Amino acid sequence: MTATTLFYIIIAIIIVDFLVDKILDALNAKQYNDPIPEELDDVYNAEDYEKSQAYKKTNYKFGIITSTFSLVLTLAFLFFDGFEFIDNVARSYSENPILIALLFFGVIMIGSDILTTPFAYYQTFVIEEKFGFNKTTKGTFLLDKIKGWGMMAVLGGGILALIIWFYQASGSYFWIYTWGLVACFTIFMNMFYARLIVPIFNKQTPLEDGDLRDKISAYAETVGFTLDKIFVIDGSKRSTKANAYFSGFGSEKRVTLYDTLITDLVDDEIVAVLAHEVGHYKKKHIVFNLVTSILLTGLTLYILSVFISNPLLSNALGVEIPSFHVGLIAFGLLYSPISEITGLIMNWFSRKFEYQADNYAKNTYAADPLITSLKKLSKNSLSNLTPHKAYVFMHYSHPTLLQRMKNLKS
Repeated sequence: MTATTLFYIIIAIIIVDFLVDKILDALNAKQYNDPIPEELDDVYNAEDYEKSQAYKKTNYKFGIITSTFSLVLTLAFLFFDGFEFIDNVARSYSENPILIALLFFGVIMIGSDILTTPFAYYQTFVIEEKFGFNKTTKGTFLLDKIKGWGMMAVLGGGILALIIWFYQASGSYFWIYTWGLVACFTIFMNMFYARLIVPIFNKQTPLEDGDLRDKISAYAETVGFTLDKIFVIDGSKRSTKANAYFSGFGSEKRVTLYDTLITDLVDDEIVAVLAHEVGHYKKKHIVFNLVTSILLTGLTLYILSVFISNPLLSNALGVEIPSFHVGLIAFGLLYSPISEITGLIMNWFSRKFEYQADNYAKNTYAADPLITSLKKLSKNSLSNLTPHKAYVFMHYSHPTLLQRMKNLKS
């Protein structure tokens, strides 16, 4: 195989992925005006339903613009040897392969972020603002960007530097050391993400004593679940949309409630949502996802180790001097179809796990408050109640609201 052939394979993968994505979006959009299923006719009144339709259509049209821009930018970068240009710029500053890689990825990441920032700004301050979701100030938006760049430089740069050092020191066996590094990092982040990373962006405060905390504690006691750490996060500083999540293991396990969730739902509905989250823990879904993620990472790194030394990877992107960092970009593009397949499998498991967590909440607490909470959350986020089956299969990590309701009522 020649570098030119590999180049056009990469181009074909990018274009096919774009076309499949756009076809799925179009199929989904065709069902925006479908009548709401009878079981969900109490979610929206006429005015709210019309608003949800407008929100979906606006995001659909905006998505076409942003994804087309991304496609054109990527293809232009490939056809006009953008990777070679940035590689040469990085090499003009250093001969150290680690520094070259850090400069290379730094320019690409920050440049890409700057180019896409106007779209993110429009999404936040025009679309989300128009439909009443946005609470982000321009100062918070800018500060989030700066913090994100800082984390990317420290965490991303540090991990990348170690990976390249492993490669320089051990050759094709680098994948073993890298797998160990990534596995440790993944476990560490699962344990301490809420304690170390979340406070950089949001304020977390312990849930105050009162009826809600008493009800949560009482439920946790009935299912033998030790839950001392219940926090409220100031999600309302960015959006009116609500959420809750479970994180950590052992002494670090905690439940985090968005302040918007506490505003939108009554106490019994919040407890039902938490019962669902406890179900994920009790059913070992968190452990399954963590172990599976680590195993898939190991498989990917092994495959990478087989091909990374082949100069064809770098040459396919128009870069004359073969290198680990350019080969990594080419490998990522070529590996994307496999990532798509593993993503579909993980989404299938995720939807299955959601049913199991719902059943756990139904059996240990009650189905009705979980149903009403799901309806309220769907209404308040203007969710699509009539998604296309193919779109659900490809993109949804959760069953649809109708599917979850039918399961909870069965």
